[in-house]
Amino acid sequence: MFGSTVAVIGAGYVGLTTAVCLASLGHRVVCADVDQEKVNALGRGEATIREPGICELVVDGLASGRLEFVLGASAAVAEAEFVILCVPTPMSADGAADLTMLESVVTELRDLLPPGCVVVNKSTVPVGTATHVGELLDRADVSVASNPEFLREGSAVYDFLNPDRIVIGVAGEDRTAAERVAGLYGKVDAPVLLTDSASAEMIKYAANCYLATRLSFVNTIAELCEYLDANIDDVTSGVGHDVRIGHAFLRPGPGWGGSCLPKDTIALVRTAESVGSDFPLLRAAIEANLRHQERVVDKVRKAVGGDLAGVRIGLLGLTFKAGTDDLRDSPALAVAERLAAEGAELLGYDPSVHAPVPGVTDRVRIAGSAYHAANGADAIVVLTEWPEFRALDWPRIAARLGGRAVIDTRNHLDPLVLRRAGLSYQGNGRAAAPREGLELLPIAG
Repeated sequence: MFGSTVAVIGAGYVGLTTAVCLASLGHRVVCADVDQEKVNALGRGEATIREPGICELVVDGLASGRLEFVLGASAAVAEAEFVILCVPTPMSADGAADLTMLESVVTELRDLLPPGCVVVNKSTVPVGTATHVGELLDRADVSVASNPEFLREGSAVYDFLNPDRIVIGVAGEDRTAAERVAGLYGKVDAPVLLTDSASAEMIKYAANCYLATRLSFVNTIAELCEYLDANIDDVTSGVGHDVRIGHAFLRPGPGWGGSCLPKDTIALVRTAESVGSDFPLLRAAIEANLRHQERVVDKVRKAVGGDLAGVRIGLLGLTFKAGTDDLRDSPALAVAERLAAEGAELLGYDPSVHAPVPGVTDRVRIAGSAYHAANGADAIVVLTEWPEFRALDWPRIAARLGGRAVIDTRNHLDPLVLRRAGLSYQGNGRAAAPREGLELLPIAG
């Protein structure tokens, strides 16, 4: 016995997660993609992205008969009660979201949609896109809704099934369509916010842009901690205990990246411009992010004597965050590009990157292990917080290095372990000399 019949268009991170999770909730899901090899692999039960829980849900969905993968959007919608659009909306040359693929799919499906179905947009799109989709469809018997995703790569399945909130927006007064979409999540325990489509689209941008601004803020505080001999770990602990602020997104790093934050921040700036407004705070966050990436390069340059030409650098981590194989707009690669531009020879290791990657391996040679990446390196730069880096045999790393410097952009490693191995450790916003950190004492009473 199935729940609703759902077509999911696109089998990327969002589309595949949506498809397998809805199938696990009891719905009949047909997931379409334009990549024949991807469709074939998924049909065999092979996950095409690195994401905890995805492979198991693909296999379970296929075995139960609730999940099917097909080639092309047209093949998915014949019996669909809901058509969920999860197609890419990349950044265009002017920084705005490129809706070409979304518009193409909508036009392709316009005359194929069953009467009464609801077209649901999950792709991150400019405010007003749901209304635009409705105009493209020009079908009075088809509703359009916005149901933005709030998935973190590396925990996307968990986030889908345990969301902080579910946001559903519809154009006009079509509350019935909104309630029908909400019904897809009937087995999920989370607050459901029903609103208009423009507000739903703005919620997604507002959330991502706030998080980006928060990250730029903490990276700037980390920079100040280095100048003022303060300790960023203690500062963020003290700030995070404020219930108005909290601890999330208060970890400094080499800048923010990934498939969402870079393009969404720029897109919202462009949206503001399009209505005659400005967003100087968000502009500053974007500019600060670029400066923080350059600051990593400055640290590496100083650590190797002031000139990167011909210097060998070992990079630990290439993906934009641990737990994923996603290299899109990775700050690690942004730093690598800057190092390569100054003539550095780069050897990088990442647990999820094993084969040559177009646009990456022309400037970073891929190492088979962290120890291989350290061979003859004048410095090691930790750019992604993979747990296995903490467990490395650092005396063994030290024996392979040509230099002593380790620049830990994520504050991921234990400084004492590295110093005991004879290495020169530099964190992000941490004091140059080792010292005791903040201690939390119970309050007597």
